[in-house]
Amino acid sequence: MASPSELATERSHSKPLGIRFWEYIKKAKLSYKSHQAVVLIVTFFAYSTYHATRKTTSIVKSALDPQSSAAGLKFPWRITYLSSPAETQRRSWVLGDGWAPFNGSDGTALLGQLDVAFLAVYAIGMYFSGHLGDRMNLRIFLTVGMIGTGLFTSLFGVGYWANIHSFYYFLIVQMIAGLFQSSGWPSVVAVVGNWFGKKKRGLIMGIWNAHTSIGNITGSLIASTLLSYGWGWSFVVPGLLIAFMGILVCLLLPVSPESVGADRQEEEDEAVDSPKKKREGVAEPLLGSHTEMKEIAVGFIEAWRIPGVAPFAFCLFFAKLVAYTFLYWLPYYIGHTAIEGKYLSDETAGNLSTFFDVGGVLGGILAGHISDRLDARAITAATFMYCAIPALYFYRSYGHISFAMNIALMFICGMFVNGPYALITTAVSADLGTHSSLNGNSKALATVTAIIDGTGSVGAAIGPLLTGYISANSWSAVFMMLMAAALVAGLLLTRLVVAEVAARISETRSQGRSQSRSQEPELNV
Repeated sequence: MASPSELATERSHSKPLGIRFWEYIKKAKLSYKSHQAVVLIVTFFAYSTYHATRKTTSIVKSALDPQSSAAGLKFPWRITYLSSPAETQRRSWVLGDGWAPFNGSDGTALLGQLDVAFLAVYAIGMYFSGHLGDRMNLRIFLTVGMIGTGLFTSLFGVGYWANIHSFYYFLIVQMIAGLFQSSGWPSVVAVVGNWFGKKKRGLIMGIWNAHTSIGNITGSLIASTLLSYGWGWSFVVPGLLIAFMGILVCLLLPVSPESVGADRQEEEDEAVDSPKKKREGVAEPLLGSHTEMKEIAVGFIEAWRIPGVAPFAFCLFFAKLVAYTFLYWLPYYIGHTAIEGKYLSDETAGNLSTFFDVGGVLGGILAGHISDRLDARAITAATFMYCAIPALYFYRSYGHISFAMNIALMFICGMFVNGPYALITTAVSADLGTHSSLNGNSKALATVTAIIDGTGSVGAAIGPLLTGYISANSWSAVFMMLMAAALVAGLLLTRLVVAEVAARISETRSQGRSQSRSQEPELNV
């Protein structure tokens, strides 16, 4: 067994270089709270850049395919664009001309196929990423994922300057980008879960999860602003941004308290009164590393058997189907729907779509706070999904009346659609990754997160794909599909909702009985 000095030396070498430099300047160790602040800030901006790169495609869609397609998806994988006519392969691109192969009669279909290819690889990669994340240094794993994402996002944009018109080039680049993107979510949730206990986890992660919407908004604004200079810039700039952020992650992100020798006793005031937490806090320098070595990463099948994982995973399948249909198609829908009798430009449609994400920020915070107060994750998630149904109906039916009406209804849709999505992918995943059935083993966080979000990502791939088919005939049918998905998402949590309601009733009755007993002596007197 290693001596305390050897353990301390090993732990100092595992500290990120930026943390070591900070402590050198400060001439003192960072407190537990300081480490928590670093974790929240770094992971917030890290995942914001993931979504900024992901959002770009939806903004550029209308520039690549300026005409609404009525052809549907008749030929799924075209090969005719490997040698497009010379007149369509001009370098002097002008906004509104479109870009071969996406400016043909089946351009909408091809763009939908890019979405589904990206998301399908992302979903499959998620399962493997969670498995690897629990077995690797999450800081290095996340850094590689971010730099790889930046590289292949930029390569998509390079197609503009290289005058590339091969559909397969864009397809392959998107698929590899999806694979690298799958490293992000299991990693950041696992790191945050390592540093924050269950108390107020819903609220903390609800606020923290605003990175999703902030990233979407940032990506929308960057892509829309740069679109007039050439659509390639709309990919390259977000790609460089996430690569730079990946370097900061490598320099600053502490993966867990044990990896940097932080004292868990500082986490909460009540830790002093808890024998278990006090023991962890006092003995951590001696036992922290040894305990970590004893933990064995939970297997894929074993993680599925954790109570609550399967229902929430399948609920997220449908919730993410709705959310990602908006993510990838909302700017296109706005640009092809007359509002006050006028059609908006690509840039204006992209900017207007950000109100959906603004509503999502509020929805995520509300869902987290409410679920903390009620101690009822399933009830909160199901209620939000049911409320999303009328919100979607009203947006489709009345969103075209005026800009103000469109913005208000879009904001409400974002709140109810992204609220449960944010709750399930953050607080619920962290709760289940540290479930009591694991007996304190923390080596399940990334795997459980990957299972839940990976299953959700399958829905995220199917939603945009179906939209590519259905929207060619009717956008009303698309919204019917989204409302049906929201209903199913809520119904899948029924058993957990009933269990939480029963638990609340039982708790209320026991409190009533205890109050009655406390009042009995006074009544006898």
